[in-house]
Amino acid sequence: MAILASEFAMKELKLLRYFLGIVVTKHAKGLFLSQSTYASDIIARAGTTSCKPSATLIDTKQKLSTCVGTPYDDPTLYQSFCGALQYLTFTRTDISYVVQHVCFHMHSLCTEHMLPLKHILRYVQGTLQFGLHLYHSPIEKLVSYTDANWGGCSDTLQSILDYCVFLGDNLISWFSKRQPTLSRSSVEYEYRGVANEASKSCWLRNLLLELHFPISYATLVHCDNVSSIYLSDNPIQHQCTKHIEMDIHFVREVTRRQAHVLHVLSRHQITYIFTKGLPKVLFDDF
Repeated sequence: MAILASEFAMKELKLLRYFLGIVVTKHAKGLFLSQSTYASDIIARAGTTSCKPSATLIDTKQKLSTCVGTPYDDPTLYQSFCGALQYLTFTRTDISYVVQHVCFHMHSLCTEHMLPLKHILRYVQGTLQFGLHLYHSPIEKLVSYTDANWGGCSDTLQSILDYCVFLGDNLISWFSKRQPTLSRSSVEYEYRGVANEASKSCWLRNLLLELHFPISYATLVHCDNVSSIYLSDNPIQHQCTKHIEMDIHFVREVTRRQAHVLHVLSRHQITYIFTKGLPKVLFDDF
């Protein structure tokens, strides 16, 4: 803090306890970030306080469509709760995928879309104590996981791309987004996920270097697509991958110096929590 104060105009505000609706609790092992009060307000506004909490977030067999269903009378109510839940994902990474899922239908809302929204609210009601833990951990390595749910959107068949990054034992960055264009190859989108994660890791390494905490070990990028891993190592350029040539060269350049792309079993691919609905056992593990 003293070094930063010598460079910038700063004030010492003492121990952080509350910031933009996020309650910060300090304990022996680190910090706990919680939005339980904010989540309780959402539940009360929805009138679901007395409803039975749900143990899971989404029906894994249900496929919602924007093209089929009865139009809903008051879309502003749905949009209001979607926006409120988006802010809750700042400390609740477990609901990132389902919140993104219901947000897809905000502008073509049907009565069937209210069911998964109510399901999320019931899940949040039963997990108000959940939040984001930040532990005392040595700043030695970055470990990341990346995955793409190819054709994951049932309406457009666009892929859902995601990654998450751990600094030591702490989750510091995560991302889940439906991509704007179609892909004809699962390898292409898996590899684009690796390229995005390699770019993110480079940015984080440079940021830590500027903060005088350089990372001495190469970043480990875990991917469950074997073809993408082979592509990152294989120096031979194949005709079928010419359309992603820039990503290929970028990843190979990064892996020579700052990162290693490794295979991870699907059972341990924790980014599945950001790309698809999961059975309860797998969801609880992740």
